[in-house]
Amino acid sequence: MVVTLSALAVWLLNIPIDTIESRFGVIPSMLPSPTFPDITFVKMRLLFPDAVTIAILAAIESLLSAVVADGMAGTKHKPNTELLAQGIANIGSSIFGGLPATGAIARTATNIKAGAISPISGIMHALWMLLFMILLAPLIVKVPLAALSAILIVVAWNMSEIKHIQSIMKAPKSDQVVLFVTFALTVLVDLNFAIQTGIGLAAILFIHSMMKAVEIKSYNEEDEENDDPDATSKKIIPLGVEVYEINGPLFFGIAEKLVDTLTLFESPPKAFILRLRHVPMIDAAGLHAIEVLNQRLHDQHSVLILSGVNKTVRMYISNSKLDTKIGESNIVDHIDKAIARAQECC
Repeated sequence: MVVTLSALAVWLLNIPIDTIESRFGVIPSMLPSPTFPDITFVKMRLLFPDAVTIAILAAIESLLSAVVADGMAGTKHKPNTELLAQGIANIGSSIFGGLPATGAIARTATNIKAGAISPISGIMHALWMLLFMILLAPLIVKVPLAALSAILIVVAWNMSEIKHIQSIMKAPKSDQVVLFVTFALTVLVDLNFAIQTGIGLAAILFIHSMMKAVEIKSYNEEDEENDDPDATSKKIIPLGVEVYEINGPLFFGIAEKLVDTLTLFESPPKAFILRLRHVPMIDAAGLHAIEVLNQRLHDQHSVLILSGVNKTVRMYISNSKLDTKIGESNIVDHIDKAIARAQECC
């Protein structure tokens, strides 16, 4: 209403004030002809970092809008379908000179509150925008920039989500660091650089927290009151056999830590059982760490035995041909079998 009234006042009273028309010129009243961009390697190299940033932001915003809509309407969205449709739409938009678009929380919430229950509401929104452009372009350009500035201030305040910021202030310090660094770089540099730095910093802090969360411990460090019937502390371990267990993903962050476990022994064990029952995944660095561990044990005339290997981890071990180096008989699915195998080796 404010935009409409201010535009009418400027148009009818001929008020000397900056408007969309005086600053940016007229708005086309028809869709532009489709044009395909001239794609070159140089352009792709220049635009790729910004394109990735925009794609990540668009995906996060759209999926967040979908989650909000699910909470309001009691529905369940399909993330893959949402992102695929958004990608196709943005490709089509770029052909007509449009900017990347995302799902918007404000408009989505407004639609649901108005009773929208299907994608028809979004289609109608687009059709109304098209009609406004075709029929009301001469009036739209009369909108004063002062009115748009006031609207943008309100929108920016609503988007800032002060309550969310207050909740982050009670979160771990790593989240606070990411917030303030991203905020500062947005103001001092630009949004794209701030988002790229924020994502990179968040990834580094996440890896650091994962490294601290993953444990590599021996059976002597287990809790005797552990209710787990397969706890190593409840097994009879043969003399000269060492048992260590990893709790968490075996990735590059703890790969070196695994290899360094051999430095804890005054004399090399006759057999080294590594329990992987709580290892949900393993990466290339983890596979390499096991290979190095196996080779060092072999050089010391010792045997590496892997216990509790799940199907996913076993698949990666097989694909890397690591099972042939360790030996099929030294990769078992239960600690009892690992102990029996260690007794054979000893």
